[in-house]
Amino acid sequence: MKLLSLNDLLKQTKDYHATDLHICVGSPPLMRVNSKLKKMPGASTLSSEDVTSIISNSLDEPKLKLLERNKVVDFSYSISGFGRFRCNVYLQRGTYAIAIRVLPLSIPEFSTLGLPTEMLQFTKLSSGLVLFTGATGCGKSTTLASLIDVINQNYRYHVLTIEDPVEYLHSHKQSLVTQREIGEDAVSFSSALRSSLREDPDVIMVGEMRDAETMAIALSAAETGHLVLSTLHTVGAVKTIDRILDSFPTSQQNQIRSQLATVLQGIVSQQLLPSLAYDKLIPACEVLFSTPAVANLIREGKHYQIKNIIQTGKDIGMYSLERTLAQYAKDGIVDESIAKLKALDIRLFDQYLSMEASKGDIA
Repeated sequence: MKLLSLNDLLKQTKDYHATDLHICVGSPPLMRVNSKLKKMPGASTLSSEDVTSIISNSLDEPKLKLLERNKVVDFSYSISGFGRFRCNVYLQRGTYAIAIRVLPLSIPEFSTLGLPTEMLQFTKLSSGLVLFTGATGCGKSTTLASLIDVINQNYRYHVLTIEDPVEYLHSHKQSLVTQREIGEDAVSFSSALRSSLREDPDVIMVGEMRDAETMAIALSAAETGHLVLSTLHTVGAVKTIDRILDSFPTSQQNQIRSQLATVLQGIVSQQLLPSLAYDKLIPACEVLFSTPAVANLIREGKHYQIKNIIQTGKDIGMYSLERTLAQYAKDGIVDESIAKLKALDIRLFDQYLSMEASKGDIA
């Protein structure tokens, strides 16, 4: 079979409604469809020369030099009128491989994402820190882009995004939206975030809080009257707070704990699951809204008790992951074994699942 260009491979990927494309020596191109990897029909096994050719025809000279130096490079890739893609080229076993995420050309409306409408409360905030967490590929970036679009439509703000790379392109609506890409427009998240405070933003979106320096600046920005939205690769509100505190030396943790208690507005932890009822992935969330009780637990170092507040906070918009998963399993939307696998607390999941069906929604 004739070697397909990257554009051809990406067009086939979109034709199959795949979310990701993997290109690796010794394997045919693989697509992720409904969370599972599938071989691209008709494609042959790729050689080292095939992959090298795809890379050399897709990267400009500066990115090729960056790849040679760092053994990895991230970049966004566009096909005019067709689509945008987030690409990562990396070295493995002495040969290069490529992981590509398909990005929609348009920002999906929040109402189409299947997420709790209570999350829209975050768009009404004027300051504080809201964190979106979960594993790679769980939909954090899409959720954030959708919420920023809600802000863009309803408020006259300056919204500044800092991303690596820029994923969704925002047009100016009611708000001015400026977007900085690490590598192209800024050296690092921390340097871009530090300089953002001199660029008169109302809302700052940080693509990922990767290090303690970025976290510290984000906390200070939220403390000085900005709304800061960011992501972390953690699962669950308690583990997210643990991750932030553990990023700092013991001598700084009391100060960071106090800052976090003051500025934290909420945490959304998101997962995507294959649905039995629909031919797509659906989200399951844990949603925490900060309350005086939550802030006190963080300040006192007892944030491990926050899980209990989430379980009892349904009336103010909080969502328990286990409750949501049990509801999905009970209604036949998600396979029970998969739902149980995604639960953070299996005992709690079993408790919700065993509640009488006559009570309606699990509460």
